Amino acid sequence: MQETAEQNLNRAEKPFSESCERNKAPILDLLREVFDQPARILEIGSGTGQHAVHFGAALPHLVWQTSDLAANHAGIRAWLDEVALPNVLAPIVLDVDGPWPRQTFDGVFTANTLHIVSWNQAQRLIAAAAGLLEKGGRLVVYGPFNYGGHFTSDSNARFDAWLKERDPRSGIRDFEAVVKCAEINGLHLLADHAMPANNRLLVFAKK
Repeated sequence: MQETAEQNLNRAEKPFSESCERNKAPILDLLREVFDQPARILEIGSGTGQHAVHFGAALPHLVWQTSDLAANHAGIRAWLDEVALPNVLAPIVLDVDGPWPRQTFDGVFTANTLHIVSWNQAQRLIAAAAGLLEKGGRLVVYGPFNYGGHFTSDSNARFDAWLKERDPRSGIRDFEAVVKCAEINGLHLLADHAMPANNRLLVFAKK
């Protein structure tokens, strides 16, 4: 059936991330294992909304709560409205420096956020996520990390330089520092998975 002009306009206005399109399948493969039981999941920094609709459709046993800065909500809603998944909820406003949700969750997922925000904000994100988790809950973090103070690839080194040109406070974080911050906030590392394009997927559990 031919799309209406309004449908074409909505499709054109949807934000799109090529990296989300590339990484959604390998991330989903691991989320199937981490979140294999019915659970309430908070996604911190839903971005375009592509991850939310992909994971929500494939994991109907999860209630997936999207969140981001208010400026990104229209784009997220455009993706959500197109698929109308009952288990994927409209975005809530979440600013790392602002108030956090009062409800608790069984899991928290965040992708490509720690290297965008400052290190102080990254630490606040981890601490707040720990506070939102039920006992035994999981925090899943996807993105690039340094190990032993070194980049894991030349492409990551170039990416870090590009990030710092945009904002000197941003940059690829040290794996050891992230784990230490998590430990301080009552989270212990369960798994560190290698992912495509020199990324990792870290899984933490609340003690």
